[in-house]
Amino acid sequence: MAWPSVKDGERFSAKGLSIEAKPVAGENRLLAALTDRTRQAFLAGCDHIALRGAEVLCRSGEQIRHVYFPLDCYLVQMTGLDTGERLEVGMVGDEGMLGVSLILGVDVWPQLALVQGPGTALRMGAALFRRHCRDSLRLRQEMQRYAYVQASQLTRAVICTHYHVVEARLARCLLMARDRAHNHQIRLTHEILSELLGVRRAGVTRAASSLRRRKLIRYSRGHITILDERGLEGAACGCYAADKKTYSNALG
Repeated sequence: MAWPSVKDGERFSAKGLSIEAKPVAGENRLLAALTDRTRQAFLAGCDHIALRGAEVLCRSGEQIRHVYFPLDCYLVQMTGLDTGERLEVGMVGDEGMLGVSLILGVDVWPQLALVQGPGTALRMGAALFRRHCRDSLRLRQEMQRYAYVQASQLTRAVICTHYHVVEARLARCLLMARDRAHNHQIRLTHEILSELLGVRRAGVTRAASSLRRRKLIRYSRGHITILDERGLEGAACGCYAADKKTYSNALG
């Protein structure tokens, strides 16, 4: 069963999927690294849009019509089987962008992407984005480095899913959500966590209960609060720190 077609901004009814993120000074870190002249020229071609929780931005195999640069929202990338099972393979917040495959000459979406944390983003048409990358060496190099970072993180996500225990992966997922939502208060149900982690709800419940007993998190009716950041980082698998190191080494 193939994914049905969807238009930009169509709402996807994923029960329990949202992050409560307080507004922050909206700035995309990829674009902030550009020179003033390059950044201003790029921003002039962007639309400032609001994204709602659970909006679908693209589906695997569809043509890329726009690229997105989150400001105070963040997105989740998921891959799925014909039978309907899905698995989270990446998150994108104000540290990155959605649609970087265009820089590699690929104009179709590789995964399903939807809004996990509502907020605002910059959006640019695919043709204009390619033109900017062609005309600006600095922008092109920045996007190429980010493409490397995202490929590395996606690869690591596959290894993580196969080898690491659910509790460590849940800790990593919560930390990734915290980093991109800029908030310790997270609204995330066990139902959607089971989908993001690719495990049964019972496995999520056991893992969350263990983290709660260790006083690392508190949760009630889908509301999760991170109580001990350092403790949760210690409980997470090494993939969390490895992802941050990859980003820092490549992009600063």
